[in-house]
Amino acid sequence: MRRTTRIFCASSPRGAATLAAALDAGLFEPADRRLLLVANDAVNPETTPAVDTVPGFSRIGERFDEVLSWNETIAPFHPGGWSPRADDVPLWERYVRRLWDLADDEVRLVVESVHTNPSLALCQLFPGAPVDVYSDGLMTYGPTPDKVPPLIGTRIDRLLYTDLVPGLAPLLLTEYGVPPQRIPSEAVAKALGELAEDDGEPTAPPGEPPALLFGQCLAALDVLTAAEETELHVGMVRGAAGLGHRHVVFKPHPAAHAHRWPALEAEASRLGVCLTVLDPGVPDEVAVQWLRPALAVGCVPTGLLTAATLYRVPAARVGTGTVLARLTPYENALRVPVTVVDALLPDVADRSAVTGGPVTPPDERVAELGALLKAVAFAMRPRVVPGLRPAAEEYLAHRLDSHTWRYFKRRRLTALGLPGGVPTRLAFLPRNPAVRRVARRARALARR
Repeated sequence: MRRTTRIFCASSPRGAATLAAALDAGLFEPADRRLLLVANDAVNPETTPAVDTVPGFSRIGERFDEVLSWNETIAPFHPGGWSPRADDVPLWERYVRRLWDLADDEVRLVVESVHTNPSLALCQLFPGAPVDVYSDGLMTYGPTPDKVPPLIGTRIDRLLYTDLVPGLAPLLLTEYGVPPQRIPSEAVAKALGELAEDDGEPTAPPGEPPALLFGQCLAALDVLTAAEETELHVGMVRGAAGLGHRHVVFKPHPAAHAHRWPALEAEASRLGVCLTVLDPGVPDEVAVQWLRPALAVGCVPTGLLTAATLYRVPAARVGTGTVLARLTPYENALRVPVTVVDALLPDVADRSAVTGGPVTPPDERVAELGALLKAVAFAMRPRVVPGLRPAAEEYLAHRLDSHTWRYFKRRRLTALGLPGGVPTRLAFLPRNPAVRRVARRARALARR
């Protein structure tokens, strides 16, 4: 009888903890071997700690028979940019089976972000292996960001996801009819708690619990300028101080470099607030458990909803309106996470909503968010989720107002023939050669 080996792929501490939670919850059938394949897909993996080197990983790793490195397997190629050529797949599969002592094992894969490398490359290396996909972020609630090859999409058995918005149904991989399966929140919280168990790290500071601010790295993605990103972070400090918090902890984005934050320090000093900056390598969820904050503030991070849902921390948003307006193209994968945060959480400047609102949104708000996301999903990826057109038309025909316009673009709605676009009798204007010439001249004059 052939031996069964299940290979779990993780590129972040949170991903590894999510896999551990799914195992603890009994969501996987027994296998002869469990291999954890760690991939470090940072821009500079040589200077960025790998998943299996972060504090607290040792307990997570106990659930697996062996921990392997994808970076070492494919060196000197970068995990984010390499995939095997079609003609080389048999050669690479033989090489990997020998390297990982797989022999003729029946391989089953558990991957994240199946539409991108390294998960996509791993699925290509084992063309006959069944695939489970797991998702631990807010992109779960949006359409698949990129096309998944049919030879891989048809092998996906299920989508395991962390329920960050209870009651909200995932849209990821619905084009292949993949059934979603929720990972129990209690198991996720327990596994994330193991990452935070490190006696050498600080716990909550003395006195009142602080406000925890999640930094962003939107300038590197050309969504904001460096100055606008700095102002976004300064706005977090200003908003927390406006709510009466005298101690704020800033958790930089993992892609940020460890350095001083003079603008934040200056604003904190002006407002009489004590500012502490954590190491960027500390996972967001670990920071929440260390500090047990009285408030969490951010713009896009999954950690913001994790704090609110799993740890019952009041949460508020900053700058989501600006980010929604700047995201290009419209199908940018960040649009769904920003939309969820913007629709569910109050602005940090709204004192009554932040301090008095419920941590868990009521059912009617979740239902409203679900309808909104179906419309946004169709506008983003109409060829991926064509079945959502009726839902999108229904939402746009009856719920498009001065507030919900922030989630859509008139040009996009016009191109798709959806309510809210340019009226049919004027639809010829964007395609009219004379109108286009005038527009080009106007733009040229504006640039001069």
